[in-house]
Amino acid sequence: MSGLAGLAESFLQALTAGLLVGCIYGLMCLGLGLIFGVMRVINFAQGDFLMLGMYFTLYLTAGLAGTALFGTVAIPFIAAICAGPVLFVGGYFLHRLLVSRVTGIRVAGIEGEGHYAQLILTLGVALILENGGLILFGSTPKSVRTPLSASAWEIPLHDTSAVFVNKARSIAALVSIAAAAGLYWFIGHSRLGKALRAAADNPEAATYMGIDVDRAHRIAFGIGTGVTAVAGGLVATYSSFQPYVGLEFVIIMYAGVVLGGMGSMLGAFWGGMTIGLVQQLSSLFLSPQLQNSAIFVVFLLIVLIRPQGLFGRRAERT
Repeated sequence: MSGLAGLAESFLQALTAGLLVGCIYGLMCLGLGLIFGVMRVINFAQGDFLMLGMYFTLYLTAGLAGTALFGTVAIPFIAAICAGPVLFVGGYFLHRLLVSRVTGIRVAGIEGEGHYAQLILTLGVALILENGGLILFGSTPKSVRTPLSASAWEIPLHDTSAVFVNKARSIAALVSIAAAAGLYWFIGHSRLGKALRAAADNPEAATYMGIDVDRAHRIAFGIGTGVTAVAGGLVATYSSFQPYVGLEFVIIMYAGVVLGGMGSMLGAFWGGMTIGLVQQLSSLFLSPQLQNSAIFVVFLLIVLIRPQGLFGRRAERT
């Protein structure tokens, strides 16, 4: 019975960690899903925007550390949230200067609707950000120091067993859920959100209705960049990172978006949640190096059963 109790404890520990990490994965997938849902752009640089969010959180946390305005516990999470507006501006102008040249109505008649140019452009941006980050930040792994990273809440299960819930991951998960809910409401109920949905569903009809589709695309790209940067800042509160960390997460993001259903915001979040659960539960029987293999085994199984993804039937271009 002791062996069974130990197995149950390990399972609940992995399940709890999977739910917490899955919320953060869901938020980063939401950013990528918004860009693809509105613009139909395959953005290879999305993982590097997440990396920039991590470094922004690191340096802003260090800058605010000497102030008495915020507590030492709250500063890293405030810095992560602040990464969103800053990266929104960066994403907005990146789209205006570069991405808009290979997306939108102007490339609708090009072979492959400009997707070849989009792939090359976003891959080039990714390489520039990675190597630029290596020059500016160095290759030494960094982490955002917070008192919560090394502490946990204890949830007793039995006289001799308990589940430990990491405090930093818990708060990061709550922030992720709040941000995802706010974005979902914004897209579904605000005037600007409805304009983004119209630009996604039928760009030409949206133009006839007086909607500036190019502006809608810039805003969608900026919001998607900012949301992913916030997720990166939250990851930085409990995990180390370096300039090439985006390569690890961009695979997770694309797997989550496809798993949830292409073009569905709700599906993107639950796809990321599924990835987090599979990753953590697979740690019960696989080494860390093989956890991504488990992710893609489950990914392939779900795609075989439901090629449209978990939320494919209700997928909307939002």
